Amino acid sequence: MASSAILMQSKSERFPNGLGNDSDQLGRNIMDHQLGVGASGSFDGFEDKYYKGRKPNGVYIPRFRNLDNNTKKDYLRGFGYQGGASRGNWEEAIAEHAFGKDLKEAVLKPGGWTMGIMGFGEVLPYEENRFTLDYDNLDEWGLPTLTFDAEFKENEWKMREDMKAQAVAMLEQAGFKNVNAYDNPGALGLGIHEMGTARMGRDPKTSVLNGYNQVHSCPNVFVTDGSFMTSASCVNPSLTYMAFTARAANYAAEQLKKGLL
Repeated sequence: MASSAILMQSKSERFPNGLGNDSDQLGRNIMDHQLGVGASGSFDGFEDKYYKGRKPNGVYIPRFRNLDNNTKKDYLRGFGYQGGASRGNWEEAIAEHAFGKDLKEAVLKPGGWTMGIMGFGEVLPYEENRFTLDYDNLDEWGLPTLTFDAEFKENEWKMREDMKAQAVAMLEQAGFKNVNAYDNPGALGLGIHEMGTARMGRDPKTSVLNGYNQVHSCPNVFVTDGSFMTSASCVNPSLTYMAFTARAANYAAEQLKKGLL
């Protein structure tokens, strides 16, 4: 997205709306992953078990919606879950009326086990979800700041309802107690997987970059951060960025050797 901001600021007589912006797609189609919705519950037993260190393990439940006719819902695309289990700690003693010896013993004992799963859902690309340059509010380097106008729409809200309902159903079926759902929508950007704003495509009239992350109308410029993405999926996109960057760099090197760049 920062790359798109640089392109938008790079104006000239040839590119009055930003470098390579013949399609007017620069700055548009902002995507992220929606999160903050799921459920948690408690379970008995395992009082003799604990964990050490930073506990790198967790659980991941892959996408299972809209894969075939048996999994179709009234919204597009889907979501996965991330989660894990942990034991309570001394904070549980705050609500107790113990004091003295009883309090000291209570704060040294771990609490009960709980487990939670949180959904990560796809956000569709919408042209109207975009950012613009604000020349009235400059940053400390004298550059225009970005004004974002982006929101979740009907497809995302329908998906969130299913993300919450399925989390509750899974935990209840697994035998958890005191299952509680939550939904804290937040806003685009909180998933820190920002994508879009310089979309890739075959047609220069509807996209900014070609299949090699190369600006259609300025072939010596390549953009390989998340700006090129055309859809978000529901998984972490970092490895995709890396793969496309390696591909684009290899292509650029080959073109350079041929004298085409």
